[in-house]
Amino acid sequence: MTTGQHRAAQPETGPDDDERLPSIAEQMADQLGGWRGLVESSIPVVVFVLANIVGELRPAVIASVSVALVIAGLRLAQRRPVRHAVNGLFGVAVGAAIAWRTGDERDFYLPGILYGIGYGIALLISAAIRQPLVGWIWSVLVAKGRSEWRDDPRLVKTFTGLTVLWGVVWLAKVGVQAGLYLAHQDTALGVARLALGYPPYALLLLITVWTVRRVTRESPPVPVSGS
Repeated sequence: MTTGQHRAAQPETGPDDDERLPSIAEQMADQLGGWRGLVESSIPVVVFVLANIVGELRPAVIASVSVALVIAGLRLAQRRPVRHAVNGLFGVAVGAAIAWRTGDERDFYLPGILYGIGYGIALLISAAIRQPLVGWIWSVLVAKGRSEWRDDPRLVKTFTGLTVLWGVVWLAKVGVQAGLYLAHQDTALGVARLALGYPPYALLLLITVWTVRRVTRESPPVPVSGS
């Protein structure tokens, strides 16, 4: 075998791999919004839970929505990304509107419960039809729109398994919240919303990023034709 053939047989793991695929820490920070994003998205719900415990429903709704608006306004004024703030504001506003209309404080959490059920079911269905939703989300958020993973059986299998994992965990955590909702355990429901919010999401995201990076770095051997 010549030197040129030997070099051609090496797996193509060029130095630009890290440029194409951000580090685990960078991907985690981007999806979670960093520590600031975590805190800011949780504050309106914390405000609602605490204000509702010490006071009435409507002051709690006003306080949580006001805090969410202030957070979004500060991000705009500081020219910082507002994606996480807007998402948090939308979720708080919808829940607050429903609770305000019905007069039932537990309805503040109803949109999140319904969204979680729908999201969990969609994940499992996408895995069942071999169109894993986690894979397509990865294509959009990480792979810059590329979907070459569809041509790699290893990645299709990996994304299918990860999608099932996300769906099962999502339905489990929303099931706990739904049970508390039906049992009229309003304070416990607020605590569960916080405890079952970002911690499971962060863990799933870490597992996903680590798993996909490990699989994509395992280059299959390149056959060398003899002369």
